[in-house]
Amino acid sequence: MKKMLVALLCIVGATTGLFAQKYAYIDSEYLLSKMPGYTEAQAELEKLSVDWQNEIEAKFKAIDEMYKKYQQDAALLPEETKQKRQNAIIAAEQEAKELQKKRFATDGDLYKKREELVKPIQDKLFTAIEEYAREKMYAFVFDKAGDMTIVYADSKFNINDAILERLGVDTTK
Repeated sequence: MKKMLVALLCIVGATTGLFAQKYAYIDSEYLLSKMPGYTEAQAELEKLSVDWQNEIEAKFKAIDEMYKKYQQDAALLPEETKQKRQNAIIAAEQEAKELQKKRFATDGDLYKKREELVKPIQDKLFTAIEEYAREKMYAFVFDKAGDMTIVYADSKFNINDAILERLGVDTTK
């Protein structure tokens, strides 16, 4: 009877070990910062963003100047001229808002440029993570960057360097 109980406990223990899930974590910000071309892509996006923001601010500043000039001249202007200038100010403001939307909306130029420059790098990284996780039989791989909160992370589960190695990225930089 004791032998049967011991054998049963051994089987249960071995079975439980077979179904144990493995976990790992990565830091996507760290990984992306090591990826060739990523920092250059981010710098290009930042430059475009600043340039486009300056362009939009210049338009709104010009509209503000138009409005101030209109206010100064309004008392002396005939009604027809007032209306033309008001319409010009409104049209310029709508044009500036459309440009702002074109550049910075969720489907705007900056988003499209980010998709063009960064998405291929991210796709390559996430493919490598997925392949590595499947190979090592991880049930979950957490990303500790951004909103994911990990209170404690044992460094033995950090697979950042293994992912970079798989991608052929030199980690000594």
